Amino acid sequence: MTVGLMVALVVLMLSLTGLLLTYEAQITRWAQTPAVSEVGAKRLSADELAGIAAIETGGRATALRFAKDPDAPVAVQVGRNSTLFLDPFTGDLLPEQGAGVAAFFSTVEHVHRWFALSGDGRGLGRAVTGAANLGFLFLLASGLYLWWPRAWKWRMVRMNLWFRKGLPSSKARDYNWHHVFGFWALVPLLAIVVSGVVISYPWASDLVFRLYGEEPAALRRRAGQGASNAVAEISGLDLALLQASAAIPDWRRMEVALPVAEKIRITVDSGTGRQPTKQVTLTMDARDGAVLERSDFSDRSAGQQARVFLRFLHTGEIFGLLGQTLAGLAAAFALVMTYTGAALSYRRLIQPLLRRRRSRQPG
Repeated sequence: MTVGLMVALVVLMLSLTGLLLTYEAQITRWAQTPAVSEVGAKRLSADELAGIAAIETGGRATALRFAKDPDAPVAVQVGRNSTLFLDPFTGDLLPEQGAGVAAFFSTVEHVHRWFALSGDGRGLGRAVTGAANLGFLFLLASGLYLWWPRAWKWRMVRMNLWFRKGLPSSKARDYNWHHVFGFWALVPLLAIVVSGVVISYPWASDLVFRLYGEEPAALRRRAGQGASNAVAEISGLDLALLQASAAIPDWRRMEVALPVAEKIRITVDSGTGRQPTKQVTLTMDARDGAVLERSDFSDRSAGQQARVFLRFLHTGEIFGLLGQTLAGLAAAFALVMTYTGAALSYRRLIQPLLRRRRSRQPG
């Protein structure tokens, strides 16, 4: 009970912000993607669009992203955090939009990770959220132990699986709700919390690699080949994209690393954009579009696969939209569990102290 009271406030914050972030990727993409001006007109070639992107960004563009929808704008990635959009028919820069949505989710994410602290304060924020994750993991494990029936009789088990009607008090209601929500959310919450611990603590991340007999390795972010201020003539993209499309026909988006050289690197995504198991990277010859190298999730070491899996397990995104929905529901259930757990702890620990204090006061 004491641990529950200590971590309740932080878990409440993590659950609420986690719930708000459930569909962050889809909502942000929808809000930031502008409409093109001349739908149905003749598209510019990929080479032309890459050249325009290089000129518009002064050679700082790191990637060009094409959607399968031929009428969708072409996204230009500039560094890690900036995205511009080109009209695929005119090559014009499209007006920026969705800044408010992006800022909202950025704020929620900063609160979720670091209590919105910045600079040196982020270390403190990460320490608090990491400790809360460990505390919540203890509560889940101990809660399962306390819930485990001494005798597996269906009548006794059923009492903690479904909502009961006609309960005599709010205490009985909170007890019932806490057990019901806890049972149905146990598996996704364990997945979220365990992966959260791995994300929060370097020792936990290193442990993942060591369990597979590997030395801990830093995760590399997928990015372009590096920005360059020089704007060179670009060729070979159209053929490379055509060959990549033929190789992976169920693709949803393709990302070309910039600047383009003799070898073209294309990441082909057939998932939501946040599913590393559905991403394939092709290295192609710019002259004839031949595939020189193909790498996907299975080509990583077992330790790297496990670590990346845990990263996207935390948000449910590893399983696509269904996984995100389950993670969001688990966060909502955790909100109820936090409230009912705190209410039960208050009645058991605090109320008796208040009653004794009142009884000692002179009448």
